[in-house]
Amino acid sequence: MPVTMSQAFIDNFLGNSPKWYKIAILACLIINPLVFFFVDPFVAGWMLVIEFIFTLAMALKCYPLQPGGLLAIQAVAIGMTSPYQVLHEIQANLEVLLLLVFMVAGIYFMKQLLLFSFTKIITKIRSKIVVSLMFCFSAAFLSAFLDALTVIAVIIAVAIGFYSIYHKVASGKNFHDDHDHTHEEQQQLNHDELENFRGFLRNLLMHAGVGTALGGVCTMVGEPQNLIIASQANWGFAEFALRMSPVTLPVLIAGLLTCYMVEKLKIFSYGVQLPERVHQILSEYADHEDRNRTKKDKAKLVIQALVGVWLIAGLALHLASVGLIGLSVIIITTAFNGITDEHALGKAFEEALPFTALLAVFFAVVGVIIDQGLFGPVISWALHFEGHMQLVIFYLANGVLSMVSDNVFVGTVYINEVKAALLDGVITRDQFDLLAVAINTGTNLPSVATPNGQAAFLFLLTSALAPLIRLSYGRMVWMALPYTIVLTIVGALAIQLGGLESMTQYFYDAHWIGHHSVKEVMDSAVSSH
Repeated sequence: MPVTMSQAFIDNFLGNSPKWYKIAILACLIINPLVFFFVDPFVAGWMLVIEFIFTLAMALKCYPLQPGGLLAIQAVAIGMTSPYQVLHEIQANLEVLLLLVFMVAGIYFMKQLLLFSFTKIITKIRSKIVVSLMFCFSAAFLSAFLDALTVIAVIIAVAIGFYSIYHKVASGKNFHDDHDHTHEEQQQLNHDELENFRGFLRNLLMHAGVGTALGGVCTMVGEPQNLIIASQANWGFAEFALRMSPVTLPVLIAGLLTCYMVEKLKIFSYGVQLPERVHQILSEYADHEDRNRTKKDKAKLVIQALVGVWLIAGLALHLASVGLIGLSVIIITTAFNGITDEHALGKAFEEALPFTALLAVFFAVVGVIIDQGLFGPVISWALHFEGHMQLVIFYLANGVLSMVSDNVFVGTVYINEVKAALLDGVITRDQFDLLAVAINTGTNLPSVATPNGQAAFLFLLTSALAPLIRLSYGRMVWMALPYTIVLTIVGALAIQLGGLESMTQYFYDAHWIGHHSVKEVMDSAVSSH
């Protein structure tokens, strides 16, 4: 039967996505303007947020950029937000975009060193629990000094390396043969072995992803919103870490214990062991690389190690913006390792650029949240509470909103509202300090519940690795659930039990880095604008 023109349009729309998904997106595009103009813009705004989350949840069926982008374009077209607001959000988050463009590409050129290091860990340490704890703690430690997206990019590069090595050998080829590891071949080893290896990698990636949240909350450079909050409160690096410590230290210990328990009890899809045959392949690969490593190869590893030292030092000391440091990593690594071909450079950017475009679409949704005041009622409600309950409410409100929105946006909105309350005399400086801690920990900890709340999780979900290891939105939510429950409860208890007041009193009594006045906060607010 010949295909009609209308049928051709339907077939082309969103490509190979399920027909029901195409219909759902078209229905959203039809309903949204009707609700916006004839029902309530506030309701239409929340519908858009939910629809965008739906496109993220369906990332394995269709990359979210296209359906989410259509929804965002329509939102701008009908007046939910403006092109100016979208541009403003992109400009405000330019460092994050540059991070994705340059830092992720820079990590691509360090993959030989990363694969060498992590292969040794996997092949030499046979205890799955120990390996899981190492991945979780290493991600937490690195995320305290680096950006979480940088850390998760490293882990993704390592996991793709492991998967491609196994897939190549399982397909009957040698280590250095050309091979497309995204294509399923008939010569593969048995299906159960491949599925177990995928489960093993999913476990390690989720442990590392949560680790980035555990470490990222501790310091002012760990997450973008931390830097914003520290700036508004006039806190330095050490003061920020100490003020957060009554919450972050118990949470870190609880997170590592959760990692141990889920692996020990093999619950929530954890506890998948590395198949013996896969371990043998990776061990043989490590031995093969050691035997055949030339002086040029060794020189490349030395350069990558030195660049790694520069990367950590540059980011930890905040010598330049994250994106610019990433660009320097690309230049130095390629220059000294003989990579001068334009096409070789282009491959490094393939992974990051689609997510960069998706993040720009996400900022359009954030623009809708701002212009329609979707979070306003929650903020007003939270300010009505007093004492410890107010801290807990702010912590939980930030956490819930960060689960469905950008935690940078949520943190920024809340700290600005609290700063306004301080300048208006509604709260004291001590209350401001306590609320700043509650806001920071709230945006970082409960938000591990969904990929929406953590940019590192969202990057992982939309990476080329996710479909290879069958890591879907729903599976990520399920595997993050034990961490979500434990981290949220421990964080709330730490805030409720009063350790924050003791730390605030310490700064007041010792006058360490000054007990900042309302005027200093006002001066900070003026300078930040």
